[in-house]
Amino acid sequence: MAHPNASLSLRVLARLLSYPDAELRAHVPDLRQALRAEGAVLPTRAAELDVLMTTLERGNAIENEAEYVQIFDRGRSTSLHLFEHVHGDSRDRGPAMIDLAQTYEKAGLFLAPGEMPDYLPVVLEFVSTQPPKEARAFLSEMAHIFSVIFSALQQRHSPYASVLGALLELSGERAQAVKTVPDEELDIAWEEPVAFDGCSSKGQTKPGQSQPIHFVKTEKALAGGKSAVQQGVSP
Repeated sequence: MAHPNASLSLRVLARLLSYPDAELRAHVPDLRQALRAEGAVLPTRAAELDVLMTTLERGNAIENEAEYVQIFDRGRSTSLHLFEHVHGDSRDRGPAMIDLAQTYEKAGLFLAPGEMPDYLPVVLEFVSTQPPKEARAFLSEMAHIFSVIFSALQQRHSPYASVLGALLELSGERAQAVKTVPDEELDIAWEEPVAFDGCSSKGQTKPGQSQPIHFVKTEKALAGGKSAVQQGVSP
């Protein structure tokens, strides 16, 4: 089975997921034309994308920029950094970033300073350089992540959901809602633990929860009759 070439469409989708600055707004007519010319995106989805592009082109620029930040920079479920959905803040994220960057470099794609390899627009730029069969396979490996972001965007009634819907369809999958985990409120997600809020061998306790303090005596302390804590603060 032959796979249609979606190189131009992938680049258009990558650009639409980028910050809606003045440069993007100026290029909307070219993006619209490229999407139509290639014809890789389903007509109904292309119509939704056209609505998004019209909003970006003619809508209030400040409101569009603020909405973009609110959607993509203030919640994990809609994050465009793919490894956020796979590895979270675990140590596995670093090696995965390195491996992906090396994959790009082998294909002749080098990241600009500050660009993260798992950022979806960057990933799509890379996929657009691959042959149609390989591009579709690469997209299908990420389809489960696309589904999560697509569903979260739909729940927010965001027109950006059409971009993720198009990616799912280009990967050979059906764009449908899946169960997502609600984002924590920012005040909770970014809350720092209270310093010295209970000492435990298992780590800090929750605020308001009592925690016994155990004094362990060293051999030197046993001889002098002082605890290890006391030894540490004595002159």
